[in-house]
Amino acid sequence: MDSVIYRLLPAPGALDNPLKGWCSYTNTDQYLSYAMAFRYTSWRDLEPTEGDFRFAAWEKKSWDDAKTRGKHIVLRVYLDYPGLPNGVPAWLLAKGVKTTPYTDNMEGYTPGAAKGESPDYNNPVMVAALEKLIAAMGKRYDKHPQVAFVQVGLLGFWGEWHTYPRTELFASSATQKRVIDAYRRAFPNKKLMARYATGYLGKQPWLGFHDDYFPEDTGTEKDWYFLRGMKESGRLGNWRVAPVGGEMIPSGADKWVGTDAGLARTEAMIRAAHFSWIGPYSPAQEKRAQTDAAFRARCEALVRLMGYSFCLTELTLPRTIRQNEPFALALAGKNEGVAPFYYPWQVKVALLAADGAVVETVPLPRTDSRTWQPGAFRVSEAVRFATKPGAYRLAIGIIDPLTKSPAIRFANKITATTTGWQTIAPMTLTR
Repeated sequence: MDSVIYRLLPAPGALDNPLKGWCSYTNTDQYLSYAMAFRYTSWRDLEPTEGDFRFAAWEKKSWDDAKTRGKHIVLRVYLDYPGLPNGVPAWLLAKGVKTTPYTDNMEGYTPGAAKGESPDYNNPVMVAALEKLIAAMGKRYDKHPQVAFVQVGLLGFWGEWHTYPRTELFASSATQKRVIDAYRRAFPNKKLMARYATGYLGKQPWLGFHDDYFPEDTGTEKDWYFLRGMKESGRLGNWRVAPVGGEMIPSGADKWVGTDAGLARTEAMIRAAHFSWIGPYSPAQEKRAQTDAAFRARCEALVRLMGYSFCLTELTLPRTIRQNEPFALALAGKNEGVAPFYYPWQVKVALLAADGAVVETVPLPRTDSRTWQPGAFRVSEAVRFATKPGAYRLAIGIIDPLTKSPAIRFANKITATTTGWQTIAPMTLTR
């Protein structure tokens, strides 16, 4: 059959595509575009009395402000956050779970401020209660469309799975295993992320990871560095199925973005670790991003490098397309980012009227954007439109379950409607 080939022109990628880029605390000013927000909470706040989970109250308090509403959430629950009140529920302490007070010198804290109470993570009552908490979290968030990723948290300082330098306070290997197994059961759909690829964590081929001292300690140069641990545990390839992200060294954007050497390190580590997002501290919180055009341009280039960046290159259609008759649609493109997209968001095509109104939409059931790994990709589908014959525009969209509208924008010079559909070719339906 005679075909028509449309060449699609590239353009810089969007700065606020979902599930990538900056993922900051939004209780501070934001000076760059962003699509995600980071949220901590304590176990004590989520379950103030045994079995009474206050997820809705937390969401209303922390997710519903003007800077966070409609953004996808990365969340972490903690028990022990140095400098903050004890995050263990009072009812659990009343059951005999002991805590050990500590005061340590920690980076970013004034002398004496890094103090808290480390709970007995190995107490059987504690472990059983953790498993129930994780099950409840899964019931609430495994299919929650606003939740981007869940960090396993819970254990150690800040929920980062260590109590350095008080290593004797940390959870046993058996407790760690029970926590991770509980998460795996509770979250079959949502992508999970852990701080380190060590021990039992390092044996999970499905798990994502976060580096919270990015980019200085991200490489492989020293034995405690992030990618060194990933390499030694055989987890360097996990990015193909689960996200990698994490926090830039707090207040470090001037160095890690603003200097040539720092920027080079940041870019290299985004590529090496296949980072999709940076937060909760990120350059988006720096006012310099508003006042310094060169700094802002560097930040924008980093967003485009992170995660996925889908650029369509070629569309092939039959020269004649008839109403109610299947036709072959072939798309070629490339993922110019460093990572894939991690969820099976539905890809659809639509017919648009001259005014941009959607006349008909058709899903592409064989197309899974999770398979669009860095490099070239192709789409081949049989499509049929039932609408009346006439002249239309063919558009494409990847549907966000949160908004039920197209969300991911392609890195192309193409027109988008106000509802997110992106036009890729003219199309005439005949009888």
